[in-house]
Amino acid sequence: MTSPILGDVIFARAPCAPHPAEAIDMVMPAATPPSPVRWNRAMLEALPDDRQRHEIIDGAHCVTPSPAPPHQRVITQLLVALAQYLATEHFGWAVPAPSDVELAEDTIVQPDIAVFRNVAGQPSTTWADAGLPILAIEVISPSSASRDRILKRRRYQRAGIAEYWIVDPESQLVERWTPVDERPEIITGELRWHPTGAPSELLIDLRPVFAAIGE
Repeated sequence: MTSPILGDVIFARAPCAPHPAEAIDMVMPAATPPSPVRWNRAMLEALPDDRQRHEIIDGAHCVTPSPAPPHQRVITQLLVALAQYLATEHFGWAVPAPSDVELAEDTIVQPDIAVFRNVAGQPSTTWADAGLPILAIEVISPSSASRDRILKRRRYQRAGIAEYWIVDPESQLVERWTPVDERPEIITGELRWHPTGAPSELLIDLRPVFAAIGE
């Protein structure tokens, strides 16, 4: 790529050297780097559907390729367990990505699974109606691990999401985060979830969840 030309300086042959008092001190102004583009909802919604996950985190546009089948099998196992539990408890609903969760004006994310609380008499017809989820789940992959564990985790905590689960299929564990945690709770074997207002808790055996990776 050819760099932009800031300017050309042409030296003409003069009949004699100028007097020092007549010399002009020419100072080339320093180039100002362009400001990074801060993405917003309108820009996100204007993108074509390319089967990739487009998110905004702190104004930065983040793109994640379509997940591989093992990743999706883990999500399916968790989603089925959550859906069955919520159908019995009647206090919320779960959805897989894509879903627009607006944590702030400059942060719109799409967790792999989000659980929202029911609002009496107000069926959700838009993501704005749904509000913030009470549970966000990300199943990490090599391309998303850093973003999910650091950037997204901090944003979920800052927004006050009650629980954030980072599911690590390779290590076969779940990291559970709450808004006040400095370190996650590491869960293997059985995962228990008892959200505020639910009559009973959910128990998920993680062994068949991770076994689904090899199916």
